[in-house]
Amino acid sequence: MKKDEITTILIKYIKKEFTRDSEVEIVAETDLFASGILDSLGLMKLIRFIEATFDNPVPLIDILPENFSSVRNISLYLTNA
Repeated sequence: MKKDEITTILIKYIKKEFTRDSEVEIVAETDLFASGILDSLGLMKLIRFIEATFDNPVPLIDILPENFSSVRNISLYLTNA
């Protein structure tokens, strides 16, 4: 799957599951933690979604801020995994 497709799927999921305000804008570079969109429990939910949707297990060692702080970083992680 291409990086752009992954990005679109992730943004749609994150908006639906983690934001209450439909006007919250999430772009690929949005810092998901600094913006308050994700916390540690939300990250675990997102990782379960990633594993199920993209059939890509995420080892504990890979759960790092540089891999999951933004949709862009998650897409890069998934396309390079």
